[in-house]
Amino acid sequence: MTDLLMKCIARIRSDFPTKFGVPRQSGLVDALEALVVFEPKFRNPDALRGLDGFSHIWLIWQFSQAVRKTWSPTVRPPRLGGNARLGVFATRSPFRPNPIGLSCVRLLGVEEQPGLGPVLRVAGADLVDGTPIFDIKPYLPYSDIRPEATAGFAPGADTVLEVVFPPGLLERVPPEKRAALTGVLSCDPRPAYQKDPDRVYGLDFAGLNVRFSVCGQLLTVLDVRPLPAH
Repeated sequence: MTDLLMKCIARIRSDFPTKFGVPRQSGLVDALEALVVFEPKFRNPDALRGLDGFSHIWLIWQFSQAVRKTWSPTVRPPRLGGNARLGVFATRSPFRPNPIGLSCVRLLGVEEQPGLGPVLRVAGADLVDGTPIFDIKPYLPYSDIRPEATAGFAPGADTVLEVVFPPGLLERVPPEKRAALTGVLSCDPRPAYQKDPDRVYGLDFAGLNVRFSVCGQLLTVLDVRPLPAH
């Protein structure tokens, strides 16, 4: 077996300091914005020449919080409640022989930022802040869209929850982050096997800790507080 060396070309800057709450697939919450910041060696604008002509791009990245020395041929997909096992290659589980992720995101723009060089502003990313990115490729509608495709055990998106966000608590969230946070909550951040209506969950997002509970299809925000300064 040959080990191949992968170079980290960039890292994501997102509002998720931990993996809890990150949408389970890219594109589910389009209001989520993030930056792709290149490593110093790759801050060459020539490498991005022509990319602004594409509306969407593929990010190839590492499940950096799920790196393991061993692997299992079967995993428990959250979609199936964490109770059924399927082959790892029939899922998008982060626990893989090579912890590689693939995300299609909307390209909002290529920007020049002081001290960072050219960065990519994207929407709909499902990456934890600081995630290493190995490659970026343009999304090609003529070849990447497959209308006839079937989706096995995941034929559609999860059910969207109704979010109750008391106005006094919503005011604690910066206006430009409210739509994204509400979208994240509506995707039901809870592990699939946790359905206790009395349990209070905490989601860290954009420098805030958001406390909430879920009863049936209704998610109620209970508190919003700033995260402690490091």
